[in-house]
Amino acid sequence: MKSITIKGSERESVGKVATKALRNAGAVPCVLYGGNQAVHFSADEKAFKNLVYTPNAHTVVIELGDKSYNAILQDIQVHPVSDRILHIDFFELFDNKEITMEVPVKVTGVSPGVLLGGVLRLNTRKLKVKALPKNLPDFVEAEISQLQMGNKLYVTKLVSDKYKLLHPDNTVVAQVRISRAAMKAAQEAAKAAKAPVKGKKK
Repeated sequence: MKSITIKGSERESVGKVATKALRNAGAVPCVLYGGNQAVHFSADEKAFKNLVYTPNAHTVVIELGDKSYNAILQDIQVHPVSDRILHIDFFELFDNKEITMEVPVKVTGVSPGVLLGGVLRLNTRKLKVKALPKNLPDFVEAEISQLQMGNKLYVTKLVSDKYKLLHPDNTVVAQVRISRAAMKAAQEAAKAAKAPVKGKKK
């Protein structure tokens, strides 16, 4: 999985006054969990742009002076009106410990059902996976080249040896629905097939 580096500095004061001062200065207060003890730090709000405002999933390298931590974004608080980032929680990664996170679904292939006029619907845009940090995928590939009109692609078709998908077997990832135009054409074709041929003797 691709990684983004965030450079920040550890926080000595974690009270409301210090937190407000950080935000006024354009910084975001953060906490890193998962290790022996929580690490409080802050970083410039602009540093999180490529991490937060993207549909892609990333791991994060947090650099705090001479210290460095591998992590993933766990939770984020955003102002309800201004959409400014108020606070971010990270979770530290360890090479020998599995981690759970959501990754996007990437559709590949061409569906025969879509070529016949069906409409592809992506029911699940992100899937929750569990894996060692080195095996975390950038995305889960959803191959749709076998989907005929009316078919569904279930999560059981997306299994991998490198990670586990934490969803029920009946979870629908994508499906090809019959469009109104295709349905109308089918109905008209059925009526035409049943209609008697003019001039044919009984």
